[in-house]
Amino acid sequence: MSTDPGTTAIRTTALTKVYGEKRALDSVDLVVEEGSVFGFLGPNGAGKTTALRILTGLASPTSGSVQVLGRDVATGGNSVRSQIGFLPDVPGFYEWMRAEEFLRFAGGLFGIGRRVLDERVGVLLDLAGLSDVGTEIGGYSRGMKQRLGVAQALINAPRLLLLDEPTSALDPMGRKDVLDMLTSLRGRTTVFFSTHILADVERVCDTVAILDRGRVVAQAPIDELKARYGQQKVVVEVTRGADELAEQIGHQSWASAVARGPDGAIEITVTDVGAAQQQIPAMVAVRQLGLSRMEAGEMGLEEVFVELVGGVRP
Repeated sequence: MSTDPGTTAIRTTALTKVYGEKRALDSVDLVVEEGSVFGFLGPNGAGKTTALRILTGLASPTSGSVQVLGRDVATGGNSVRSQIGFLPDVPGFYEWMRAEEFLRFAGGLFGIGRRVLDERVGVLLDLAGLSDVGTEIGGYSRGMKQRLGVAQALINAPRLLLLDEPTSALDPMGRKDVLDMLTSLRGRTTVFFSTHILADVERVCDTVAILDRGRVVAQAPIDELKARYGQQKVVVEVTRGADELAEQIGHQSWASAVARGPDGAIEITVTDVGAAQQQIPAMVAVRQLGLSRMEAGEMGLEEVFVELVGGVRP
């Protein structure tokens, strides 16, 4: 596996897919730089799986163009597909096989020579944490199967790894194991994975595109996305009089939104955090309230996501 920094792994232009009267994808423009870990984020039904099927050549666009690794997917044929690894959302296995057998079978489909395959299988079993597992795949947990699925998708040493919702059905430990695998691939291959789990994207991705109702509503490095769309927030806790204080804060020019948190704290989205930090303690003092806590911080990816997709949560 190798990458060429600065080149483009994926480029779509006005990519559109129509099923009857439904536009699953609507003029999607994407640019994914080679070597990045790219999160394709969106609520269920946003069109993520349709996009991945087109990127792998398993489906054709209604209109628009798709280039993968500098080649048109529609005309590139096996010369493009041989450089792609793919894990669908529900991977299939021969459950009577063991992990090593399955990886050798997958490698044989690519015509990989025995000496290269021997080395690659050993490396991938180690990467997946399955080197010492001798049981048949049918006895694996869902997390073990997902890690084996990622290893299988890497057997041909692809320049581009495409994963469809790789952690959606996993428990916390299974998610952690798969995300650790993806993190270890940074700089070795381009990783493009779809998900509706915001925490996964925030943990491992360099760049994210947010898809909503078939359209890309934002694409940028995560830090830039937060800076561009996110505002800062201030959380305040007082010993009494929280409702009256929240009402007063809501009338201030620097407070764009005021809400009560599940623990009773006042959560304020602010346009000027400095003004908030100066004026809130003064309000508390005038009312002779007890200030238990006041914290300021940036909005996270979840708040940005909710703002961009109109309040639809994954």
